[in-house]
Amino acid sequence: MGNSTVFNIRGLNVYYGDFLAVKDVDMDIKKESVTALIGPSGCGKSTYLRCLNRMNDLIIGASVKGQVSFENRNIYDSNVDATEVRSRIGMVFQKPNPFPKSIYRNIAFGLKVNGFTGDMDEAVEKSLKQAALWDEVKDRLNDSAFTLSGGQQQRLCIARALAIQPEVILMDEPASALDPIATLAIEDLVRELKANYTIVIVTHNMQQAARVSDETAFFMVDEDRSGYLVEHDDTQKIFTNPTNQRTEEYITGRFS
Repeated sequence: MGNSTVFNIRGLNVYYGDFLAVKDVDMDIKKESVTALIGPSGCGKSTYLRCLNRMNDLIIGASVKGQVSFENRNIYDSNVDATEVRSRIGMVFQKPNPFPKSIYRNIAFGLKVNGFTGDMDEAVEKSLKQAALWDEVKDRLNDSAFTLSGGQQQRLCIARALAIQPEVILMDEPASALDPIATLAIEDLVRELKANYTIVIVTHNMQQAARVSDETAFFMVDEDRSGYLVEHDDTQKIFTNPTNQRTEEYITGRFS
């Protein structure tokens, strides 16, 4: 695993109107690794995640201060194209959100929008294979994506994100709407994908963070309801010997 950093985040503050949702986050995220974001509800994990590919730009009233450098370039600089950022930094949401199209066209659509001119069949097959879905759907590519189970729909959304060949995949609780078997399939997939991708995953599930991630960042909320980063370290250290007492209390379930 390469240890070079892909994101350098410094002095990150996120506002919704006047409300400071996430404050003063400094963090480096390593290339081709899985970083889990954990912490109680409302501590800003998803808000922080959306800063990494400028999805907060789409939320009315949201503003981001500070620096999010992706491969040594601040993605919030005025001359940076947010669409290009999102093509390099893909996103998978909490609930599967396939397009109301066939399985095949779910993948092909994003490729077309991004100006893909290669062999579409090959690209669709490759993406579905990467998402460990090809064998289940190869004989029904023209069926509606909605005929798939929830877990399959989520893997289709991952395939769709992979199709445009991003360097990073952000996952916002990708298994929270899924049953245990589908959840394990997503976790297996995350572990496989890190050979070629940098993954940042928000999860409420402590065991999931321990199973899939190389590093874990623990967020808390202060008395003003602002989320902040308590501690970020190797996952094994966070779970067995955290530096901060609040991290230990959260992980051992003494408060949530």
